[in-house]
Amino acid sequence: MPAVPRRTLLAVGVAAVLGVSACGVESSSSAAPSTDSSKAPSTSAGQGPWTWTDDRGRNISLPQRPRRVVAQSGAAAALWDFGVRPVAVFGPHRLKDGGRDPEVGEVDISTVESIGNVWGEFNVEKYASLQPDLLVAGMYQKNTLWYVPKESEEAIDQIAPSVGVQLSGKPLVEIIERYGQLAAALGADPEAAPVVEAENRFDAASAELRKLAAARPDLKVMVVTATPDNLYVAYLPDHPDITYWGELGLNIVSPPEPTESEGGFWEVLSWENADKYQADVILVDARAQSMKIEEMARKPTWAKLPAVKAGQLYPWHAAERYSHLGYAKVMEELKADLDKARDDLVK
Repeated sequence: MPAVPRRTLLAVGVAAVLGVSACGVESSSSAAPSTDSSKAPSTSAGQGPWTWTDDRGRNISLPQRPRRVVAQSGAAAALWDFGVRPVAVFGPHRLKDGGRDPEVGEVDISTVESIGNVWGEFNVEKYASLQPDLLVAGMYQKNTLWYVPKESEEAIDQIAPSVGVQLSGKPLVEIIERYGQLAAALGADPEAAPVVEAENRFDAASAELRKLAAARPDLKVMVVTATPDNLYVAYLPDHPDITYWGELGLNIVSPPEPTESEGGFWEVLSWENADKYQADVILVDARAQSMKIEEMARKPTWAKLPAVKAGQLYPWHAAERYSHLGYAKVMEELKADLDKARDDLVK
């Protein structure tokens, strides 16, 4: 996800500012199992017809189960944790130094093709040359595939069918389970040890965060992202992860409603008004493209906030993949950060 807020990006178009393996091929990664077709659920096994109804209500019907899947980096990361190995990815996956972008999770970027690494970049010719069976992407806006350029949609649709997974307006657990269901339909084994272990780890991390929230009800947490011009305070109901933490009992500082002109997700504040909300802890967007904490420190009003002065600024993984493994790690890190934070900065 680009550094500017999701729908702001879509509304004003400022994203620019801010070896192939098939689905069933073994990978060197230990984070997820291979999608060995011999272990596939009976509903998707064999060479018979394959069907799926995605979150746009679109019915996909193919003569056999897709083997060559291309996915947006966040979707690829989620599917990878459930056992699917895409042949190619698009969206943030490779950093400037050649390393793996956190947005692509555990995906081994040395074994998948790249058809685009930034917003607006989607090599349609290369996509076609890979002979894909299916494209998978998340959706923040209804019926809009994330990182699929509008101007190329028609050409992309003619090459292979696509599956959209809705990422907003749904509970965190439901989104994770949806990716798990899709992975199983694509031949992954939902009972594979890494998948089961990841779900157990997610449940344990949730329980620990719930215990912390119950023990420290006065600990106020705010979630933000920023650009040089504005501070964006997260509106809890529009973010499945933050909503989930609120359900676990965490005291989230959230605007009463999002800014209508921005299409939701955030209240947009000028830096002069960055002190409108205060919290003991501030979670700051950790995406590689986002405004860094040291840059934000140059904003006088921000620098005076209690959490900033106390150094209680911790990462928010805004583009975390929707898998049990991904969010287990996020919540374990969050619990460790909150354990060391004071809860008496804001009355």
